[in-house]
Parts: sequence; C-alpha cells; structure tokens
Amino acid sequence: MPSQTADSPAARPPIVVLCGLTRYWEQLAEAALYETAADRIVLAPGCNLKQPHPLWATPAQADRLKPVLDDLHLRKIDLADEVLVVNPDGYIGDSTRREIAYAHRLRKPVRYTH
Repeated sequence: MPSQTADSPAARPPIVVLCGLTRYWEQLAEAALYETAADRIVLAPGCNLKQPHPLWATPAQADRLKPVLDDLHLRKIDLADEVLVVNPDGYIGDSTRREIAYAHRLRKPVRYTH
C-alpha cells in the first residue's frame, strides 16, 4: 500500500450522527467531544429550539423551522456511517425513535449512550 503524503488524501474517519432530545443539549455536546476525540467526524443537531434565538423567536417561526430541521437531521443520518443515540437515563422521545427507525431501514449501526 502506498504511503500517505501531504498531497494524498487520508482515509476518511467514520462519520457518526448524534440523535437525541435537545433538552439534553449538554449531553449531546459532551458526546460530540468524546466522538471527536475518538477520531470520528460528528454530525449533530445544529439548533436548539428550546433556547431563545431570533431565528425562532415567534411560535410561527419555530413551527416553520421544526420540519426543516427534522428533515435535515434525516439527511445527516443518510451521510453517517453510524448513529449514536444520546439517551440519559435510557429516555428516547418520539422524534428520536423515528430517527432510529430510519437508521435501521438504512441498515446503519446504532449505539446508545445509556
């Protein structure tokens, strides 16, 4: 096998997507830290609608954004090699269940933090 040089592409690290409730935002961030330190590319929820922000300041804005974010997260699962469910105390909500089922349909490995 040829040796890798600065000009040659490196083998791509595995891509892991984090799934879980945004109420566990700190745990999601901690999981992203550990996965990154384990040499994995991390895809994660990019917005926490439970924290105030001008993009979703009104209920109408939040209602328009939620389905966009839900679909975007499924596209992240499409890109990922595996799924890590961040589920403190074993809790899994409805959206996360849907994401797990989607990952299983794609035959993606699914791991759980708890």
